Amino acid sequence: MKRGKLAGNYHPEVELAKGAALTAASYDRTQKIVVTIGKVTVGGKPGFVEISGIATGQQDAGIDGTINIWLSIFRYMRPDGTMDHVAGWNIPLALKAGQTPFETAKAFAAYINAGMRPYKAEAAGTKIKATVTIVFISCGF
Repeated sequence: MKRGKLAGNYHPEVELAKGAALTAASYDRTQKIVVTIGKVTVGGKPGFVEISGIATGQQDAGIDGTINIWLSIFRYMRPDGTMDHVAGWNIPLALKAGQTPFETAKAFAAYINAGMRPYKAEAAGTKIKATVTIVFISCGF
């Protein structure tokens, strides 16, 4: 996150509603991903993706057999008047043959939680259907 000073009035309802657009795509024939809530806001509203189907898996070095989540770039103003720029994030996972939706959700959550970006994630679900909940976290906000 980059910070810069910006003159202007701080409007919490406007700034807390800003956030990253959440999109997803599956390049696997049998495991699918759907975005159910497509914005992760500064104010703490989480984004959700739902994963279903047993994975065919990656057979070679191409994009087939992968699943991806993207969080867009965005800017927001902090109460002290500084402007934060949050970088976008592309999170691809190569799937293994027979991988369950819950295993994929756990892999996404582990990747996001281990990263240095201002996001945390939690996986939930079963072998048939799973979700990943992604929230924005910010130090001292």
